Amino acid sequence: MEKSTNENDPILRDFFVTKDDLIFSVPDYCHPKEGIRAVLRYIPDENGPRVRKSTGKRYRKAGFEESFDFLRENYPTWVFDVAVVPRSEIIEFLKPGDVVKDILSGKRENPAALELIRRFKEAGISENSMGISGSILPGLENDESDIDFLVYGEDWQKAKEILAAMKKEDSEEKIGSDTPYRISELDENMWRTVYQKRKSPFSFDVFMAHEIRKGNRGMFVVDSGKNVYFDLLFARSQNQIKAPIQRGIDTEKIVIEATVTNDDFAFDSPAIYLIDHAEIDEIYSYTHTYAGQARKGEKIRARGIVEVIGDKKRLVIGTTREAEDEWMISLSLLDES
Repeated sequence: MEKSTNENDPILRDFFVTKDDLIFSVPDYCHPKEGIRAVLRYIPDENGPRVRKSTGKRYRKAGFEESFDFLRENYPTWVFDVAVVPRSEIIEFLKPGDVVKDILSGKRENPAALELIRRFKEAGISENSMGISGSILPGLENDESDIDFLVYGEDWQKAKEILAAMKKEDSEEKIGSDTPYRISELDENMWRTVYQKRKSPFSFDVFMAHEIRKGNRGMFVVDSGKNVYFDLLFARSQNQIKAPIQRGIDTEKIVIEATVTNDDFAFDSPAIYLIDHAEIDEIYSYTHTYAGQARKGEKIRARGIVEVIGDKKRLVIGTTREAEDEWMISLSLLDES
């Protein structure tokens, strides 16, 4: 099924709704003419715990396996490596940038998200470069929901630097200051929750050494006592979307050591690392665990499936949902630790 680029198609981290009220997220920048590549996220359920604010309809969140089982039973012709939903079945596209506009205009109420938007905007990030994805995008968030805060394209690196400065500045703020929202690193309990969720093959200390350095997670420490966790996520701007990713033939699973020569899209999905290696040209990670895992100039060790595309070879991490026995670490970072 050949994919192509179309600037009117949805991109990574957009959502859409079908005629049957299924809600999908979009995991790709390019789509085949047959439909939109997607992952089923929310299924209508009259007893579901989540209520969509715009319609009042109840939903349950679908786990990865449940989403495929549901589609195989009810929409089998949509199932490929992900779902490919016919364009004729889609009735509503949901764009992360529209959430930012709605929060700023008062159409949506989310005080913590508003504070994030306000502070990034004051620091120089255009509201047109921001978005909010995840459960907030379709209006299905609850009291426990995180904020999937999105910055597009060239503003991404600047946003990471701004977030680091916010954490440093807010660490000096005292309880009872003018703002009830102070940004900090995650506390240890939250980090251990993330560690368990990611099912890392490494020790907690090795996992933490990589995660803390990435600098794309944070937590609002709120005077009310309810802390709010958020991710700073990346998606390409339109001018960065090039030809679709070519797929090759999977061969063997190997371990390599190499030097990263380019990390421009290390926080993309898939995360992409160009490397200096005798046989392998690049590493693609389809699991978020290894996004931002290494930087340009660093020596890495990685285990994954070798994919052959013509005369080029790629190491793929995340060929299964849990990325079992597939991983990547920065040897340079661990040497510094």
